[in-house]
Amino acid sequence: MIAAVCFDVDFTLIYPGPTFRSAGYRRFGERHGLDLDESRFDAAVAGAAPILDAAQGDIYDAAIFHRYTASIIRGMGGEGPGVEPCAVEIYEEWASNHHFEMYEDVPEALQAIAALGLRIGLISNSHRCLASFQSHFELQGLVSAAVSSSQHGFLKPNPSIFEACLQLLGVAPAEAVMVGDSVGQDVEGARRAGMRAVLVRRGADDEPFGGEVASDVPVIRTLRELIPLLTCDS
Repeated sequence: MIAAVCFDVDFTLIYPGPTFRSAGYRRFGERHGLDLDESRFDAAVAGAAPILDAAQGDIYDAAIFHRYTASIIRGMGGEGPGVEPCAVEIYEEWASNHHFEMYEDVPEALQAIAALGLRIGLISNSHRCLASFQSHFELQGLVSAAVSSSQHGFLKPNPSIFEACLQLLGVAPAEAVMVGDSVGQDVEGARRAGMRAVLVRRGADDEPFGGEVASDVPVIRTLRELIPLLTCDS
């Protein structure tokens, strides 16, 4: 029986607005005396990904994300003493809700889940305040528990962050489903904690983030597809 559904936040419920796209990075760079090439942004992001992959499950440390962002800046052609302060500014701004947009299917899906009598949890590797996140996106009353890695101390997929959210929700691992966009962080992390998992892969041509997904893990394109899965299992 399913009693709770936990969600990753970034790229599952919300996505970055213009501030964190190529032109936004260029503008960040200009403030720090850097000339960043927007055309190199996608390749720079892909090139920086191993920094986050290597840190999976580690103790939360802002320096990990500083290194990741600095790698993107350098991949866009940034050089010199402005790289590090630029990376720090971008990291700090990532915590601001107004830079993000919510996927249009999220409010409807969360309301439908709550209507089923299921508890909703948030588990995020971000340093964003999850209380202000709920307020900003008008989700008050829908979320029963929220844990961020910066607050908890460990990054997903460390089992302890999943266990902390389950404890707040008051449910056993077998009674909970984790929904997220990362195979390594969300899906495999949850499964190691004894939860079931669902992978969100919104783009038809997107490669699974973090590796190949196991054959017994449902893959959905929209959160609307999640509701029938929960209805069948609950």
